[in-house]
Amino acid sequence: MPVASSWFWNERFWLPSNVTWADLRNSDEAKFPQIEDLYMVFPYALLIFIVRMVFERFIATPIAMCLGIKTKRANKAEPNTILEKVYKTVTNSPSKKHVEGLSKQLDWTPRQVERWFRHRRNQERPTLLKKFGESSWRCLFYLGAFVYAFQYLRKQIWFFDTRHCWYEYPMHPLTEEMEKYYLIELSFYWSLIFSQFLDVKRKDFLQMFLHHVVTISLLCFSWEIGRASCRERV
Repeated sequence: MPVASSWFWNERFWLPSNVTWADLRNSDEAKFPQIEDLYMVFPYALLIFIVRMVFERFIATPIAMCLGIKTKRANKAEPNTILEKVYKTVTNSPSKKHVEGLSKQLDWTPRQVERWFRHRRNQERPTLLKKFGESSWRCLFYLGAFVYAFQYLRKQIWFFDTRHCWYEYPMHPLTEEMEKYYLIELSFYWSLIFSQFLDVKRKDFLQMFLHHVVTISLLCFSWEIGRASCRERV
């Protein structure tokens, strides 16, 4: 593992010839991104998750009620051990041939089997109230993050002229505003990973999980190699 790490983080590949990783350690004159700084995202992610729960319950829900959005529960499928096993281990949308086989096994009509699977699928769909809470939380966060980032980025010369991203690279000191923005973004995506396992499972669960993992990886990677200014522009 040390050999592989040394090969991957080869200074001659990532850094200019006159710079080493040791030059990017913090000093009294300047602060640079350090990988250990990112450990703080875990307690922050937990805090963001708690704030989200409070927001959805005590702010988003009352607003939704005022707008006439109510919790409408789907019809529950009647308990059936055989169909439940098929639903969880085989398929949640059986073919016509499979439906006919189950109807004979249960002495039901094919229409009754299809109705049971439809009701069972609807049970796992989030209600409109739940969707409103999640969407309003993300809208609030993204809006706040955008405003904060814009207020910071418009003061940076490299935001308007990309050539400044490379001048004296990678000796770009870390500003307090950039550090806060990175930590907030990383914490938010970690909180999304936590919440995915607690929220209602959706069809795109795996795709969204991979999206969050890739996003976190890119954020951490750009932080480590000192290309935060390039990433902030994106």
